[in-house]
Amino acid sequence: MNDTVFYHSGPTVTGRVERLMPGYAREMKVGQPVLVVILTAATVGRLIGRAILSILQAGTRGGAPRRFKDLRKAPEFLVTPLRLRDAAGRLCEVEIHGHLPQSALEPSDHIQVTVARQKDRTMPPKVDRIVNITTGQLLRPRIPTLWSHIGPALLLQAVLGLTLVGAIATAYTASR
Repeated sequence: MNDTVFYHSGPTVTGRVERLMPGYAREMKVGQPVLVVILTAATVGRLIGRAILSILQAGTRGGAPRRFKDLRKAPEFLVTPLRLRDAAGRLCEVEIHGHLPQSALEPSDHIQVTVARQKDRTMPPKVDRIVNITTGQLLRPRIPTLWSHIGPALLLQAVLGLTLVGAIATAYTASR
């Protein structure tokens, strides 16, 4: 058979698992403007929270806040290249972004993969979902998002800060 690797352009690829290649880490991109807005609002919220806590709990301190530099370094996610042989006998490569159960895919499993092109056209298509026809499993790999990277505590502080800034702006415009 021909062992030239083919990047399938269609939305679905049906075939047999040929090989799961070793996974590697790839860093997500984090937009700086979004981080600036969230950290600015969270700083206002954190200052309010500290003022309230200092009144209620004299002498106790929470953990150190996460810095812009730390948040700008994006989380890494697992990328696992998957090679499968389609019905025409072509060797197709796709990328699984995120984690799947270890026993989810075995060599020679019959699968149907829904793929999407990546921004970088030289990269293999990214897997959106996998239907393992052999086992009857529906698999959806999950990767971290910007919101899971930032965390609920920082988002809550940002909402508190934006609410306070909005209340002050409303009071200021009402008094004019």
